[in-house]
Amino acid sequence: MKILMRTTNPIVISYVKHLLGEGGIRAFVMDENISILEGSIGIFPRRIMVGNDDLDDALKIIKKNDLEHELDPKKP
Repeated sequence: MKILMRTTNPIVISYVKHLLGEGGIRAFVMDENISILEGSIGIFPRRIMVGNDDLDDALKIIKKNDLEHELDPKKP
């Protein structure tokens, strides 16, 4: 699994999962349950993960939908 993006925005998470699903890419959101520990204040980012073989296609979908600004800044 590779990290596609990190975000604290639950709307972006939902939208990206939807877009990837339409493109036939399974996405997994990690750190969703951290909200229990943080008291639901949304300061810890959630990670959207995709399979190693799906990363390039997922990046194309993100860029096609003008969501590059949400990508992990540590990734090219």
